[in-house]
Amino acid sequence: MRTIRNAKPGDKVTVVKLHGEGAVRRRIMDMGITRNTEIYIRKFAPLGDPIEITVRGYELSLRKADAEMIEIQ
Repeated sequence: MRTIRNAKPGDKVTVVKLHGEGAVRRRIMDMGITRNTEIYIRKFAPLGDPIEITVRGYELSLRKADAEMIEIQ
């Protein structure tokens, strides 16, 4: 399973599936990250947390724990 955490800066990926349950999954979906959404991986912080992405025309920072719940292709 490939997740956003495994992607490299500059990659353009598509969301395949969201893992997680309840409030965490809902929060990810509220940020606009849903199935078949295209995401551009902008950069990683020096220690790897957070990850900066562009989704639906806006920039977003994700924690590593949240990025592991987003399966991509």
